[in-house]
Amino acid sequence: MSSALKWLIAGVGIVTLWVLASSVYVVDETQQALIIRFGAPMGVAGEPGLKFKVPFSDSLVFYDSRLQTLTSPAEQVILGDQKRIEVETYTRFRISDPLRFYQAVGTLDQASAQLTQMVSSSLRRELGQVTLRSLLSPEREQEVAIIEKDVASKAVGLGIEVSEVRLHRADLPFEASQAIYDRMKSERQREAKELRAQGFEWAQQIQGKADRDRTVLLSEVQRKAAITHGEADADANQILSAAFSKDPVFYKLYRSLQTYRQALAESQPTLVLTPDAEFLKQFRTGPSATGSK
Repeated sequence: MSSALKWLIAGVGIVTLWVLASSVYVVDETQQALIIRFGAPMGVAGEPGLKFKVPFSDSLVFYDSRLQTLTSPAEQVILGDQKRIEVETYTRFRISDPLRFYQAVGTLDQASAQLTQMVSSSLRRELGQVTLRSLLSPEREQEVAIIEKDVASKAVGLGIEVSEVRLHRADLPFEASQAIYDRMKSERQREAKELRAQGFEWAQQIQGKADRDRTVLLSEVQRKAAITHGEADADANQILSAAFSKDPVFYKLYRSLQTYRQALAESQPTLVLTPDAEFLKQFRTGPSATGSK
C-alpha cells in the first residue's frame, strides 16, 4: 500500500470522526435544547441524554429548565386612596416552551425585561383599585393572587410558565413614613398628657377621700377611747373606794408610799423639808399598828 493511500485513509477517518463528533450532543437534566437549522427552529430536545443532529446545518440553543427567580426593582405605586407606597416584587418562572420562547424573546435577558414590565403593569393596575387598609389586611392575598393570574396568562405567549408572584416589600415612602411617625408621636404625647392629668385628678380625689375617712375614723376612735377611759376611771374609783372602806389605814400607807416613790425619784427636783414636816411623818412614826377592819 502506497503512502498516499495511507494518508487518504487517515484523512477520511479523521473527517469521519469529526463529522460524528459534530452530530452528537448531550442534554443535561437541567436543560432543554432547541435545534435550529439554517436559522429556522426545527424542534426541541427536552429529554436528557445523548442526542444526534445534522452536522454543519444544525445549531443548538440551550435553555435552563429549572425555576428562575426574577426580582423587580422597587417602584412607587399610587393606591386607590391616593396613598403612595414603595413595592418590591419577586417572580418565580420557568421556560415551558423553548420554541415559542425563542421566537418571542430569544434570550433570558429579554424575557426578564418583558416579564418585569408585565408584573409592573399588572401591579399598578390592580393596586390602583385598593386602599392601604385593604393592602395591610388579609385581602392582600387575594390582590396578589389576581396579579399572579394576570401575569401568568400573559407570560404564556412568551413560552414562560409563571408559578408565583409575591410582594417582597410594600412600605410607605420615607417622607410619608416620617410624617406618619411624627403624627403618631404627637398623638401619643397628647394622650399621655391627658392620662397624666386624669391620674392627677384621681389622685386628688382619692387623697381627699382618704383624709376625710381618716378624720372620721380618728374622731370615732377618740370618742370610743374617751368613753372607755371614763368607764375605766369609774371602775377604778369604785375599786379604790371599796378598798379604802375595807382598810383605810393600809390604803393611807399605800398612798403615802406611792407619793414617796414619785417625790423621791432621781428624776424629781430636790426637796428641802423640816424634820417635823407632815410629809415625813411615816418616816418618823412608821405605819399605825391599828386600823379599822
